[in-house]
Amino acid sequence: MNLLELSCTPQHGQSPLADNTVKQLLSTLPDWEIVGIELRKTYRFANYHETMAFVNALAWIANQEDHHPDMSVHYNRAVVNFSTHDAGGLTLNDFICAAKTEALFRRP
Repeated sequence: MNLLELSCTPQHGQSPLADNTVKQLLSTLPDWEIVGIELRKTYRFANYHETMAFVNALAWIANQEDHHPDMSVHYNRAVVNFSTHDAGGLTLNDFICAAKTEALFRRP
């Protein structure tokens, strides 16, 4: 499954993914980790300008997908957390957005 080719869908009333599915999807995302019921990664940058450019671009992607991360923004890093609050845990939407976040970060 290519997560970059998928789009988020409404998750109202959906259950979180099973643990084995979470582990399988997590294996496709380098350096992401599960913390509680969130999918998390810290991205590091050379300076504040690069950090903010990344955060603003990610905000645009999140708006397009209608799936918004919790972020902690610092001078040279951004901590990105995805979780589907309506499902009370992780859904495919979280992994789709994490994959798109990775693609954004790895753009030349």
